[in-house]
Amino acid sequence: MPANKKYLSKSPWQRFAKISAGFLGGYLVTMSFHLALTAWADSTTVIITAAFSAFIMWAVLFVVSFLAKNGWKIWGIYIALTIVFSTLMYLGDLYNPIV
Repeated sequence: MPANKKYLSKSPWQRFAKISAGFLGGYLVTMSFHLALTAWADSTTVIITAAFSAFIMWAVLFVVSFLAKNGWKIWGIYIALTIVFSTLMYLGDLYNPIV
């Protein structure tokens, strides 16, 4: 059964923004989140857990990008989250250095 046309994106740029945000932006958010966790928690435990939780988080972020009306807003949200998690990773390395 084909999709209802009223729910599909009309613009090819919006379609590109949603697909790229889901695929690449979701990956960046997922990896920056798990790297921030390794800076603040036991890195071995986080890496073992990330083998499963990273795929689940990436898949959820991929689906969320298609639920939004505007793909560029999702890109902005994903970039902002990546910056926040990268800042937490930097601060974790600054205050909890690994010897």
